[in-house]
Amino acid sequence: MGASLPLRGRTTRYKTCLGRPLSELSIPLLQPLTVFLMHVELDKADLRILEVLQHHGNLSAAEVAEKVDMTTSTCWRRMSRLEQTGVIKSRVTLLDREKVGLNVTVFSRVKLVAHGRDSLGKFEQAVREHPEVLECYTLMGDTDFLLRIVVRDIKAYEAFFLDHLSKMPGVESVHSSIALSTIKETTVLPLSRR
Repeated sequence: MGASLPLRGRTTRYKTCLGRPLSELSIPLLQPLTVFLMHVELDKADLRILEVLQHHGNLSAAEVAEKVDMTTSTCWRRMSRLEQTGVIKSRVTLLDREKVGLNVTVFSRVKLVAHGRDSLGKFEQAVREHPEVLECYTLMGDTDFLLRIVVRDIKAYEAFFLDHLSKMPGVESVHSSIALSTIKETTVLPLSRR
């Protein structure tokens, strides 16, 4: 009897027999899951590395090591551990949305008709299929979801609303606000204040 569990893009197969104690079975099966659920302890050196990477994600381990006054091999090991534990989710290039023609940001508050797991799951899956929705949060209170949507112009939002958002599973109402300007927009986490 075997169980398989995907692990970062590859499948690892664990073979067990029924005669073994449950604790021996559960440790290897749960180990990959704990990486995503546990709080990772970070020391000052980790925080210095993360601070540099938040501002300059394209630097090599050697360049980061120089900025944080560390050997390259030590810095590389720490960076690898931070990636493996999920602290570093990915390294990306941030684009200026207006320079690529996405001039309008819309915040939409969505209320669903029903609140069961099926209703929520169907809506969440539908949201994931639309790249215009950059962020989606589940909320407590009068609104069920808050979406941040970017589009070319108001007409594009109207089309997205009529053709997609209003037709998503379980939608009862949508209240949208269009951002006039951006005062602050950052992806940098306040590590020094955690």
